[in-house]
Order: sequence, then C-alpha cells, then structure tokens
Amino acid sequence: MAEALQLSAVVPEQLMGSRLDFAAAELFPQYSRSRLQGWIKSAALTVDGQPGKPKDKVLGGETLDLKAELEEQGDWEAEAMDLDVVYEDEQILVINKPAGLVVHPAAGNRSGTLLNALLHHAGELINVPRAGIVHRLDKDTTGLMVVARTVEAHANLVEQLQARTVSREYEAVVQGVMTGGGKVNAALGRHPRQRQKMAVLESGGKEAITHYRLVKRFANHTHIRLKLETGRTHQIRVHMAHIGYPLVGDATYGGRFRIPRQASAELLEVLKHFPRQALHAAQLGLDHPGSGDYMQWQADLPADMQRLLRVLGE
Repeated sequence: MAEALQLSAVVPEQLMGSRLDFAAAELFPQYSRSRLQGWIKSAALTVDGQPGKPKDKVLGGETLDLKAELEEQGDWEAEAMDLDVVYEDEQILVINKPAGLVVHPAAGNRSGTLLNALLHHAGELINVPRAGIVHRLDKDTTGLMVVARTVEAHANLVEQLQARTVSREYEAVVQGVMTGGGKVNAALGRHPRQRQKMAVLESGGKEAITHYRLVKRFANHTHIRLKLETGRTHQIRVHMAHIGYPLVGDATYGGRFRIPRQASAELLEVLKHFPRQALHAAQLGLDHPGSGDYMQWQADLPADMQRLLRVLGE
C-alpha cells in the first residue's frame, strides 16, 4: 500500500538563485532529485501554494509544500525464504547472506532473490528504493549486508557509503603465498571485450582502493583480511587477480586450476570442488541512521571456508 507524505520547508537565503529542483533536493534530502522533479511536474510539490517547474529559480523565503504518495518502487513479488537476520530495528536490517543467493532481480532472475525474501520479511520495503538495498554482494560471496527500512534511512546509508564512512571488512583465501599486506589502488571498469567481467583499466575506470593484510600463510595459499575503501563491482576479486593472487574457487578471475605442490588428496579434492570464490563479508560498521551511534556487526566464516582453512592447515 502506498504511503502518504506531507512535508513543508522554507527555502533559506543561501539557496537564493538555485533551481527549484536543487533547492527541493537540499530541503528534502531523503528523496532522489529525479523523484522530486516528478513531484514538481505533477504539482505534488508546490511553491507558496503554486505549481512550478524544476528549472524555476527560487529567491529564498518561499514555502515548499510536498503532498504526495510514495508509490511502490518495483513490481517485485514477496517470497517466503529463510533469512539470517543479524540485527533488526525500525530503521535498518542487517543480513548474513548465504552463498548462491542473488541480491537483486534481473532479466532471467525475477524470483528467488534476497530482495524477494526481504519483501516477505518486511512488506513496507516496497516503498523504499530498491527495497532498501544500498550495496550488494556477489551471488557466491557470503556475509553481512545492511538494508534500509525507510526512505530516510536509505538516503542516510547511501550518503555514508558515498562518504566512505561505512566500514566493510572481508576474509578471503587466495592462491599463492603473500609476503605481507598492502594496498591496491587500480581503477576498475567493464572489460573491453568480455562485458560480463570487470577489469583494471588504464583510463576511463572508476577509482577503486582495496587494503589487505595477512591472517595466515600456508604452503601454497594465504588467508587474508581485506578492507574496502570503495565498493566497485567484483572489486576484491579483480584486484587480487591483478596482483597475482586470485581467490580460491573464482571461476571468472582465477585462471585455470593449478595443482599445488605436495598437496594431500583431501586438499586436492577441496580445492578442485570448492564451489565459489572464497570470499566472506565478515565485518560491517556504520553510523545508525536514526540515533547516529556507531554500530558494528561480525559474521563467522561459513562452513565451506572453515573446512578449506582446516585442510590447508593440515
């Protein structure tokens, strides 16, 4: 069911000369500029009681009134699915995502996603952009994700992600023995020929920075902890492959399977059949959108990665 909105704000003097849509975005930051432009055009957002146009200039002192309905954000279906909810309140949900679960519906993937499960768990998410999803994990990456339950929380979390104040730490197992930690600063974009893949680009890519440190070295592998400064698609997977340490089980960026020296039969079996990239979002920290308090969550390594590390250790 659509949610009714009724908001009012006075344009301050410092916005004098601004476009109406820009002023509205400053005064109602919880809504996207494109949505506010739609409300201006439909006269749901008025200036001193009169309709206006997005490009109209404001002088300061006008009253902007917004009376609108929050229309449903997609035609997605709610589906009953098990969710591992780590934390929940009126503003946010924190989920521990399992391997194999796609986050968002796409062509050929309309159901069975995390978004479908979230709509069943909290029906009000239909009124929030992307059902509250503000960042993603790859289908076969496990671990922590935060979901916004309100439009206000959504805007706040997007702002924190853009300001890079959200702390995200991952654990991974890579091929090769690292000598120490470090930082990868290499811009990413679509692979010029294989459009399903991402790649490090000399020009035209988006800034991407990954920090990593050693947890434990094995004969032919390394257990590492990573911290993201940016959140690009496949960032950790591409960056680690780029420096010569691809993730165990990464069929897209890992290259062909290499048989480690003096590997036991059990280790060969585990490595050959590891079903996914060995990557887990282990820690998430952010300022709560409501209270402003800093909150942090941890998620233990899933069973498949625990077994991998045990066998590597043996």
